[in-house]
Amino acid sequence: MLFILVEIGDTTVVPLRTAYLHVMGDEIRWSEMLDLFNTSGVDWSGAVFYRAGREGLVRDDEANARMKALARKLFEDRSLIRDGEFFNRDGLRLALTEIRH
Repeated sequence: MLFILVEIGDTTVVPLRTAYLHVMGDEIRWSEMLDLFNTSGVDWSGAVFYRAGREGLVRDDEANARMKALARKLFEDRSLIRDGEFFNRDGLRLALTEIRH
């Protein structure tokens, strides 16, 4: 699982930190994720999750490469947040919509 911690503003989403973790099963609680995220050293207000790959577990070096590539693309195009699972700090699912001027 690749994830990116973000700062959610009134009209912006700013990537702050990226990381990956290996997930086996589906028995993780949001409070456990908060404990992990709160050690990041940044004042985050949201998190976006992406599958590292469809093939199942991904080797560390490959997960790291995929995370770095995703981070580069996301800094250029925030709409890629729509391709992930986007949550606020309270664990509520969010949707990203474009504001037209």
